[in-house]
Formats: sequence, C-alpha cells, structure tokens
Amino acid sequence: MNQAHFHLIVNHLPIIAPVIGLLVLLGGLVIKSEIAKRTAFLIFIFGAICTLPAFLSGEGAEDVLEKMSDVSHQLIHEHEEKAEIFAWASYLLGILASISLWASWKQKAFAKLMSYAVLAFSFLVMFLASQAGTSGGEIRHPEIRKENSPLKKADNPKNTDDD
Repeated sequence: MNQAHFHLIVNHLPIIAPVIGLLVLLGGLVIKSEIAKRTAFLIFIFGAICTLPAFLSGEGAEDVLEKMSDVSHQLIHEHEEKAEIFAWASYLLGILASISLWASWKQKAFAKLMSYAVLAFSFLVMFLASQAGTSGGEIRHPEIRKENSPLKKADNPKNTDDD
C-alpha cells in the first residue's frame, strides 16, 4: 500500500463524522437527551481525531500523484488548500465538542448554549468537508468536475446529440 492508497482509506471518516454527529445532536436536542448529545460530541471528537491521519497523509499522496503525467497540479493545490481549512475547522469542532461534553457532564449552566454552538459550527464543518472531499475527488474523477457538468455541456453549442 502506497501513501496515496492510505490517504484514500483514511480520508472518508473525517468527512462522514460531522454528518453523523449532526444527526445525533439534532436528535438529542429534539428529544432532550443528554446521552444522545454526549454521544454526538464524542462523534465530533472522533471525527477531529480522524482528520489528523487524513491530513498528514496528504503530502505523501501528493508525492505519488505528482509522478503521474495525467494529474493536474492545479487540482492538487486547490484540494490541499481546501483540506487545510477543513482540517483546522474539524479540529476546532473537536475542541468545541470536548468543552460541550465536559459542560454537559458537569451540568454547567452554559451546556445548552454550547450544544447549539456545536450544532451551528458543525454545519460549517460539513460544508468545508464537502468542499475538501469534492476537490479531492476531482483529482482522479474528471466526471465530477464542473466543466463536465450537464448544465455546462448544454450551454456549449458544440455538444449536440445529433452527431
């Protein structure tokens, strides 16, 4: 297994964890369950921890891909920039979730406010995860790139089905 393969294996958990955590946290807020909210906080913390190997393996994956002639260095650079922003946001979500877990556990007065702060911030992290994941996928999957979208092709008069 090379570094690019390892990166592909570990990069999905940090992207999926905020989605699962958000759903569990929403459920906990709706049913007013501290156990569900604490579980969500643990999921966010787990996601932040999983971000570390995904982020650290990116350089090795880049080294492998740069040796290939059919890979766009511009796409790699864009992914690297988006992944860095996502990683820092994921770490921050993990810290917020840790504080929220502690506040919930100790029944602090600000625990409910922290739950809503984590909820709001998790939406931002999910957006950044989507950006990082999509930009990474575009490196080796040209079918998902914007220039290959059906709407883009419909605007181009050269692309007709009459040929």
